[in-house]
Amino acid sequence: MNMATPVERDAAQVVDKDWWRGAVIYQIYPRSYQDSNGDGVGDLSGIIHRLPHIASLGVDAIWISPFFRSPMLDFGYDVSNYRDVDPLFGTLGDFDALIHRAHELNIKIIIDLVLSHTSDQHEWFQESRSSRDNPRHDWYMWADAKPDGTPPNNWLSIFGGSAWEWDGERQQYFMHNFLKEQPDLNLHNPDVQDALLDVARFWLDRSVDGFRLDTINFYFADEELRDNPVCPPELRNDSIAPSVNPYNWQEHLYDKNRPENLDFLRRFRALMDEYPAITSVGEVGDAQIGMQIQAEYTSGDDKVHMCYAFEFLAPDQPSGNRVSQVLSKFETVVSEGWACWAFSNHDVVRHASRWNLGEKAQRVYAALLMSLRGSVCLYQGEELGLTEAYVSYEELQDPYGIRFWPKFKGRDGCRTPIPWSGDGPNGGFTDGKPWLPVAMEHLSRSVANQDRDDASMVSFYRDMIAFRKAHPALIKGGFEMVESDADVVSFIRTAEGGERVFCAFNLSNTAQPIRLPAGDWRQDRGAPFTATINDKGVTLPPYQAYFAQEDR
Repeated sequence: MNMATPVERDAAQVVDKDWWRGAVIYQIYPRSYQDSNGDGVGDLSGIIHRLPHIASLGVDAIWISPFFRSPMLDFGYDVSNYRDVDPLFGTLGDFDALIHRAHELNIKIIIDLVLSHTSDQHEWFQESRSSRDNPRHDWYMWADAKPDGTPPNNWLSIFGGSAWEWDGERQQYFMHNFLKEQPDLNLHNPDVQDALLDVARFWLDRSVDGFRLDTINFYFADEELRDNPVCPPELRNDSIAPSVNPYNWQEHLYDKNRPENLDFLRRFRALMDEYPAITSVGEVGDAQIGMQIQAEYTSGDDKVHMCYAFEFLAPDQPSGNRVSQVLSKFETVVSEGWACWAFSNHDVVRHASRWNLGEKAQRVYAALLMSLRGSVCLYQGEELGLTEAYVSYEELQDPYGIRFWPKFKGRDGCRTPIPWSGDGPNGGFTDGKPWLPVAMEHLSRSVANQDRDDASMVSFYRDMIAFRKAHPALIKGGFEMVESDADVVSFIRTAEGGERVFCAFNLSNTAQPIRLPAGDWRQDRGAPFTATINDKGVTLPPYQAYFAQEDR
């Protein structure tokens, strides 16, 4: 096959248009996965080299964080060319080879599209800023200053400070929800929408299987530029921005979450529907009305397929009651929509550290994640039980952390390279100097150290993913809450074919009794957990799960 040309979609891979529903998706942060050329930065060839490990987990798809051309001020989330691979990561030929090899291993590829903003180095912005009457003059969110020279309104950037930056060339402010080098596109302009849809088509023609849509609720801002109201202190939530950032002090009614987005999402879905078995997962960045947005964006079959949920990315460890609250609210608010659940990703402290979980606790929470109604995202290294790494200020790369250090240390601690072996200072990640240090405490948890140990964390994840796949009820089935308290949560998953699976989780460090629902239930011994069963019922040891099937 000529790797310089787009890869033809392999019809054998197209089996189920709903393959995404209940899928397990493995997120790769390419800078930190595997370096293949010794420059200290992971790349696409490195991912190809490590595909056997991913395949061994049994996941359905890979989500790859951005690898497009970029100045890398936000490490790829500042795109300067949507239609090319940054040389740091390889070439378009490498991407085609990655698609081809992944499909051979029955792994689908989801790429991370950043459509709300670009880099200020993108040719679109360079033209837009050149004058107020050029063909792309309104491709970005430009506004005049107030009479006193201050920004047009009170909108704030997630990365700190005003969401407006003065441009001396145009003598106007431009909007940026993130870094000032990441100007926001103006999707009110149909030409901008068309250009972004053309970008999506470019990658669909290269046989990608779907898109993770970054900051999907940020696509539109209020054309009247109205000020955001104050968010009452009791409603502030730091799952989107850290508490040191006053971004949380506003109710974000006008700088995001705008109703105009629904029509654009319908256009995006119509494009995807021209291709077989494509999916999309939108990242809804909102701690106040996120679930309502999920409901709007995933309702029916004409917008995005699923949304990436933030409820379990929050700082506090979810108790049984909290899990019940989130799941019950989801069933009520989102109803027929679909979630993509995650505990960790490239933007938050790894949940093993964030929730202070030991290995047994990590396992029971992983089992809970694999049992939820929705699809699942695992972040690279989660399967190894990696903790948050310490990165000194001198080694820090993340501009977010540099700005708010030391109250907020940024996102580098969850982005350190994956340890493939326990040997050497770089754990098999690179022969050069890694862009972030490899955490020494991670070396003992390397893939090589765990790979052939049936009792290891990675073996547990393989077993738990296989268990999920063995039960249609856990993949696409319905959901019914049974009971919850601070320590325990239990529910039933039901498949259309009649399979019913009872799932119970002891999230505490003491043994807990479990009440079985009415019916004739027998323990499913395929799950990698223990329980004590007698005529008095079921007792779960600390941090254990119990699964049972109903005899019918």
